[in-house]
Amino acid sequence: MKSPSDAGPDPSAPSAGGRALNGRTALVTGGGSGIGRACAEALAEAGALVHIVDRDAEAAKAVAADTGGVSHAVDLADTGAIDRLPADVDILVNNAGLQHVSAIEDFPPDRFELMQKVMLTAPFLLIRHCLPHMYAGGWGRVVNISSMHGLRASPFKSAYVAAKHGLEGLSKVAALEGARHGVTSNCVNPGYVRTPLVEGQIAAQAAAHGIPAEEVVSDVLLDRSAIKRLIEPEEVAAVCVWLCGPDTGYITGSSLPVDGGWGAA
Repeated sequence: MKSPSDAGPDPSAPSAGGRALNGRTALVTGGGSGIGRACAEALAEAGALVHIVDRDAEAAKAVAADTGGVSHAVDLADTGAIDRLPADVDILVNNAGLQHVSAIEDFPPDRFELMQKVMLTAPFLLIRHCLPHMYAGGWGRVVNISSMHGLRASPFKSAYVAAKHGLEGLSKVAALEGARHGVTSNCVNPGYVRTPLVEGQIAAQAAAHGIPAEEVVSDVLLDRSAIKRLIEPEEVAAVCVWLCGPDTGYITGSSLPVDGGWGAA
């Protein structure tokens, strides 16, 4: 008899073009806006019941209303709050994040610690929280929204780069441990996405250098990208849903660049 990790594609599973996630339950952090909102919408469209977790209660409620999901107002820096989130989820999308740009010698230690809590400790605790249900069901998908900064570094982003590199390692360990239980774990690694986080960076860089926002995008953010436009959140969400579909059960421990050729340069 095949174990869940031996099993190939299920011929009875819905096609990727249908509602392939009917009956599945997902939890998305940072689901109130940007990539998280796009992932919640795409997972719901694929048939999943989605729990939307966000620090902004009103944003989470709005996405839940749009997707038929459930909202949870939670600050992921509060590690104790994670145990109050649902554990009976089949799909976990670790997306929540924040940014601070500063030279290491000027970087506020409390800000560095906060970013590790939200972007590395919280994903660890959530994976730990949800794995027993996934293992019991013989199926699960952990999708970690990392970044190209999980694979390479940029100056002045020590906390972000450190957290994303840590997330990459955590994801691989989860992949190795989960394989025999039918659980996969992967990272999605976008370049610069059109989100409120990136829009804030653009405005800050434009003000700091006295240049138009358009020049920040073309000359700074997209300097190493072959495709000269920001990525749309929906493009990242499409990769997320694909990783949860019926054709990707053999993909695990991977990092999938969605970077417009940045990593190839």
